[in-house]
Amino acid sequence: MIILKYNFVIGETYTRKDVKTIIGAEDPHLTTGQWTTGYASFDGCYFLFANINSPGRTGHNYKNNLVDNDLYWFSKKKQTLKTKTIKNFLSGKYEVYAFTRTDSKNPNFMFHGLGFVKDYEDVQPAHLVWGFSKSLSNIPNEYRSKKRISYIEGVRRKTMITKYERNPAARKKCIEHYGASCLVCDMNFEEKYGKIGKDFIHVHHEVEISSIGKEYEIDPITDLKPVCPNCHAMLHKRKPAYSIGELTILIKENN
Repeated sequence: MIILKYNFVIGETYTRKDVKTIIGAEDPHLTTGQWTTGYASFDGCYFLFANINSPGRTGHNYKNNLVDNDLYWFSKKKQTLKTKTIKNFLSGKYEVYAFTRTDSKNPNFMFHGLGFVKDYEDVQPAHLVWGFSKSLSNIPNEYRSKKRISYIEGVRRKTMITKYERNPAARKKCIEHYGASCLVCDMNFEEKYGKIGKDFIHVHHEVEISSIGKEYEIDPITDLKPVCPNCHAMLHKRKPAYSIGELTILIKENN
């Protein structure tokens, strides 16, 4: 069994100085340079320090979020997927020790485990979804380094935007209110395919992912709308996405 190089305990809290002491970094009582930023590198490993729903010391707040034990994380301001460090994260070849805190004034970060990239959004700053593992050997096979990029590219339908929509209670209330027909083209899968299409419908989130923050709560009536897969894809052909009304007009004009 492959274990972590450094002995951090999942669920325990550590200051940056604690981390430097445990890994044997030089001058552990000094937290300057890279150790004051969102991540630091040492001995071929990375140490990720994420503020959740709280601005960092510089005042920047990229709305990092924890959803179902996945970390939705933004990189440093000018970085993209082409930045060397972000490419290293995506490669899966480096141990990334993931720590989070909900109050930037609190020096303590909770350790979540070894981070591995489950998804990403090609924006600036780069936006990654981190999963957590207890050790290298426990990382799901599809996310290991050699298969990581091809796997992620193959499941882009499971995007970060739809991840936020996967609140079963909110989805249920949305469909109870609007029904299971597409609000754009009126497609109903049960009418088209019979019982195998019963209750099948996508749920579109009308709030852009970048606007999701600390006080965000899904309103299943105003924020979520039932749409068929085709219309869902067309809504996201533009950034920001088309509205339900805009796409409905485009269909009418085209017909």
